[in-house]
Amino acid sequence: MTRLTTCLDAETVAQRAAAQIALQLRRAYEQRGVAHMALSGGTTPGRTYELLGATPDALTGVEVWFADERCVPPQDEESNYRLVEQTLLDAAGVPPERVHRMRGEAGPEEGARLYAQELSQHIAGSPPVLDVIVLGIGPDGHVASLFPGAATLDAGSEAVCLGVHDSPKPPPERITLSLAVLLAARECVLLATGASKADAVAAMLGEPSRHVPASLLRRERLTVLLDDAAAGHAGRAGSPS
Repeated sequence: MTRLTTCLDAETVAQRAAAQIALQLRRAYEQRGVAHMALSGGTTPGRTYELLGATPDALTGVEVWFADERCVPPQDEESNYRLVEQTLLDAAGVPPERVHRMRGEAGPEEGARLYAQELSQHIAGSPPVLDVIVLGIGPDGHVASLFPGAATLDAGSEAVCLGVHDSPKPPPERITLSLAVLLAARECVLLATGASKADAVAAMLGEPSRHVPASLLRRERLTVLLDDAAAGHAGRAGSPS
């Protein structure tokens, strides 16, 4: 069963998300001596990263990975790495050796190959099992860079990281974790704020469909945090703020 919490506004979503992520990371670190977290880009998670960055102790023993990346240099304004660096990494002082960025500048295929290799070297499992993956959701229901009806959704259970050449959102070339890696994660935390996400959230909570990639996530390992505007058709559920 999906754990669904609606909050009054986007700031409360960010606060709840930061607390939930910190809890999962602490549990992972206590159980295994390391915690592996993958982050997404986009406007919604940025405030959550700022709150996490303000509490460096929450990142003790955490290895930082990425759910997807645009094929741009790391300091490009479109770079997910740049967003995470500015909001979380610098503030928390995460050592560079614990940050594993996707090399977007290498292009979709080579960047995906390199990242799959790095993940498999550092994390056990086939595919590698991350402790927590932070996701946003697009108005079309996409997560990471897995888009509706895309061939990447059929990559299979052994796929780790994939190149994307035809993203419907610019830039068209990207790198993304596979659906198999998202399904293998111990927890996915999905954030949605604003009325523009309401239809996507409602579709995600409906029947699983390749036309709504977010609906394919493992619901028993999924925590969804929404503001009232994004909750829309889903109604108020979970633990209201």
